Amino acid sequence: MTATFPLVSEPTLEQIQADTKEAMRAGDRQRTAALRMIADAVQKAAKEGDGDAVSVLQKERKKRLEAADAFANGGREEAAESERAEAEMIAAYLPAELSDDELAELVGEAIAATGAEGPQAMGQVMGAVMPKVQGRADGNRVSAAVRERLGA
Repeated sequence: MTATFPLVSEPTLEQIQADTKEAMRAGDRQRTAALRMIADAVQKAAKEGDGDAVSVLQKERKKRLEAADAFANGGREEAAESERAEAEMIAAYLPAELSDDELAELVGEAIAATGAEGPQAMGQVMGAVMPKVQGRADGNRVSAAVRERLGA
């Protein structure tokens, strides 16, 4: 951690910057531009105190996937593919996703720990699971797993 950017995970930002330099040397303009946008987003969020590198990267990845869907629905497949490629690039800097079994286990533990029963306890279980997930599963995926287990 640095004094200037206390919320940025240095290895992640440093890795993004190193990869940007590598892409520049290779003459890969598209990759260079995408990596610069990612690094800028991480640095900006750190300066504003808006979150750690993982949460920033997750938000940026989600934006790219939503944009890809919008482009695809609008018949602009080339632009959609570009957004998907950027989302994949961002995903490389995120922690490995939880498997369905691992997620189900975390949800089961949270339900047991909270004594939750029925759909009305969804928020309580989500509150217990999300801190344990820490960027290793999308909130929608966690929500679906909790909903399924609670019978909502």
